[in-house]
Amino acid sequence: MIPRYSRPDMVAVWSPETKFRIWYEIEAHACDAMADLGVIPRENAEAVWKAKDVEFDVARIDEIEAVTKHDVIAFLTHLAEHVGSDEARFVHQGMTSSDVLDTCFNVQLTRAADLLLEGMDKLLAALKKRALEHKDTVRVGRSHGIHAEPTTMGLTFARFYAEMDRGRARLVAAREEIATGAISGAVGTFANIDPRVEEHVCAQLGLNPEPISTQVIPRDRHAMFFATLGVIASSIENVAVEIRHMQRTEVLEGAEFFSMGQKGSSAMPHKKNPVLTENLTGLARLVRMSVIPAMENVALWHERDISHSSVERGIGPDATVTLDFALHRLAGVVDKMLIFPENMLENMNKFPGLVMSQRVLLALTQAGVSREDAYSMVQRNALKVWEERLDFRELLLADEEVVAALGEDGVNEKFDMGYHTKHVDTIFKRVFGA
Repeated sequence: MIPRYSRPDMVAVWSPETKFRIWYEIEAHACDAMADLGVIPRENAEAVWKAKDVEFDVARIDEIEAVTKHDVIAFLTHLAEHVGSDEARFVHQGMTSSDVLDTCFNVQLTRAADLLLEGMDKLLAALKKRALEHKDTVRVGRSHGIHAEPTTMGLTFARFYAEMDRGRARLVAAREEIATGAISGAVGTFANIDPRVEEHVCAQLGLNPEPISTQVIPRDRHAMFFATLGVIASSIENVAVEIRHMQRTEVLEGAEFFSMGQKGSSAMPHKKNPVLTENLTGLARLVRMSVIPAMENVALWHERDISHSSVERGIGPDATVTLDFALHRLAGVVDKMLIFPENMLENMNKFPGLVMSQRVLLALTQAGVSREDAYSMVQRNALKVWEERLDFRELLLADEEVVAALGEDGVNEKFDMGYHTKHVDTIFKRVFGA
């Protein structure tokens, strides 16, 4: 990804230097295990660790690969330049390239997942803080973009918290599923390498041995990992779209923080645009772009082909770097977001009392009016509010049929705002616990 949408810690996970360091550790740990088993001389295994502090020369490896046309062989050749040709002769004994490539890729994905979980925790903390802050801040709920019934801003933040918390649980599961390694040799039969080598290498790298690999680790694991990233990205967009709608001039119930010196438009100095959340919507699309290719990577020929390889070289860093950036950006947006309670009340009262229509409808049916008649009685008054901006309660009090069924006190009682917020505490306990 381009630096504009990247954070250094995640970029470092995917750097060539990190990759070659992981490749080296895989090979060195494998040599240790083979020496323990008596397969190779102990002194050769120990010699490999002479390179433990080496900064592998990426340019030199690329130079060798230009000749060999094989990245793993190029690295092994470069490693031998540091260790010594004779000392390094048992490196990669009984292994195949995918043992190194796949195990490394999964190490990188688990490290990426750990950084993503940190980002999710930061976002969850921001959402919880704002939910508690605005637990009782009343705003109108909308369905189809149209005023529906009262809710609270706290409930809006709380539902986003619950959604992100589910996403976090999915990511924990995806991390566990992807945290496998394979040192099983050609076509995965361990014909030329002992399974105990795989067990040792995986233990050293924080992975579990893949129960059965072919020449590659099964790609359904990766498909689930990237699908999880795609769902989290969609949840980010869900929050971003809500904030974008709240910031519209006609609504203005919330807005991104506008910093000192910030400019909204090159042409119109008055503009305060929701550029951060618009950007998040775009970044979510980029993350989701990785999901279908990851799923298409599951089907490989026989014990393997490399149709997945070029895909993963792109989607591995792109999806994780982008999602990492998006999580931290959204956490900042939520944390600094401006909330306008007065505008929320003003918007709700734009059509005075209209949001209480369902309560009146239910009261009429409970008073013995058929649902069809009750609906008609309420709607004929509600439409006058829409069309003429009249007060819904006053219209109901002037409607003889409504008053005959409910009485004036019965009508007035249906406009108590507390009726709609009486279970907010219950919902909060469900989301955040006691």
